[in-house]
Amino acid sequence: MKILPLVALTAALIAPLPATATAAAASAYPVKHPKLIANPLYEAGVLPATTCTEPPVKRHDRALVRDYIDAVIACLETTWEQHLTNAGLPYEPVKVRHMSRIPKGWCGSNVTDKGSHAWYCPKNRTVAFQVGNGYWVEDPSSLWLLFMTASMYGYHVQQLTGITDALGVIPRPTKAESREQSRRYTLQSGCLATAFMKSVWPMEGRSTKDWSYFVTLVAGDSDGKHSWWGKTSTVRAWIKRGFATGDPGSCNTWSTSSSTVA
Repeated sequence: MKILPLVALTAALIAPLPATATAAAASAYPVKHPKLIANPLYEAGVLPATTCTEPPVKRHDRALVRDYIDAVIACLETTWEQHLTNAGLPYEPVKVRHMSRIPKGWCGSNVTDKGSHAWYCPKNRTVAFQVGNGYWVEDPSSLWLLFMTASMYGYHVQQLTGITDALGVIPRPTKAESREQSRRYTLQSGCLATAFMKSVWPMEGRSTKDWSYFVTLVAGDSDGKHSWWGKTSTVRAWIKRGFATGDPGSCNTWSTSSSTVA
């Protein structure tokens, strides 16, 4: 069984937020921007129950993996369009680009290898998928592909609802605070992804064993030096939370204590 660190396989962030040059003390936690802590998304209720049919995939068949991603994107559009428009929130379909190689520097990307990567660009609301080597094609039948695609769409939801823009303007006077804000952002995206997964669950041909196995695949920061993503226990806690509720309101990572996003 392979453990899949989010940093290696999703590459989903906009470029990590740099710390500003000031030496001022970090602002009190939690973050206070209303778009982050009191976003209308949190009051919109559980996601509507819909059906999402997974197309067949085969090991090392990149074309089928791309088809699978496209099918999941269609499911995501169905769910989120209904949810956001019913709540009076902005909605716009995400743009999807499949690339044999994501160019280095594309929308701030740092992809430099032939592995599988995905990168969401908030500037043009596009997610790029590079289906290359690695787990995406080695074991495409796990729930990882579904989660990965849904987490990319989670960044799109954050962009649509003003969360991404708000993140860009809140103070980040120290490297530690900048990284904590990054973790709040990525953990929220993962939680939104599993809230979607709950909304289409049960899925034909899937069981709780598939979910339990998927959870064991997910890992966070592991080198002890970087902390953009959160510890493995933290990442797993937030994806379990989204799946338990199916409610984006449970994914408010911005109003919680620092210890829950460590």
